[in-house]
Amino acid sequence: MEKVGFIGNYDKIDFILYTAKILTKLGKKVLVLDTTLTQKTRYIVPVINPTLSYITVFEDIDVAIGFKTLEQFTEYIGEEQHLQYDYILIDIDNHQGIIGTQLKITDRNYFVTAFDLYSLKKGIEILNNLTEPLKLTKILFEKEMTQEDDEYLDFLALGKKIVWSDQTIYFPIENGDNLVIAENQKLEKIKFKNLSTQYKSAITYLVMDITAEEEKIIKNIMKNLDK
Repeated sequence: MEKVGFIGNYDKIDFILYTAKILTKLGKKVLVLDTTLTQKTRYIVPVINPTLSYITVFEDIDVAIGFKTLEQFTEYIGEEQHLQYDYILIDIDNHQGIIGTQLKITDRNYFVTAFDLYSLKKGIEILNNLTEPLKLTKILFEKEMTQEDDEYLDFLALGKKIVWSDQTIYFPIENGDNLVIAENQKLEKIKFKNLSTQYKSAITYLVMDITAEEEKIIKNIMKNLDK
């Protein structure tokens, strides 16, 4: 079982679900765990009888909602069941989520942000109380990325126990992609058709980074999902 942390104040759950969908098509058993304060999954993932905390299945993905930490989820489901997953993708927007998930430098973790000051500063604030170094790969949402933007993020992170990965994954900020994702939410589907080439490429590179799977295989899966 591999934990994959997605840390930041920026809205992350949609691309996490799209990533999880590709992982299921690679034959992996995947859990998406929403530990965020906003709990967006409660509203966009369909469920018949929601309770305070629950697990549901959406597009072959197990989705856990209402748990503040991985620790809470494990207590709920049991250690043996918890270990059945190949990947647990964890959406985190607060320090408690990091502590309760026990993320380590050896785990695969991502820092997700756009470049408005609220996303940047609130996201970095989550990392203020780290007591051990944490390796993070940047996932940046920006229409036109500049060196100054990246340098400003590095400046805000000074003094934090962060070890930045050499790799950076860029997602476009395109209104067209947001409209497609919103329409898919209404249909209660995860569909890649009509998403921009740049968005699909970013998902491809993210899955490659998580799994070390070949690019060609991931692109073929995405192409089949477009049909």
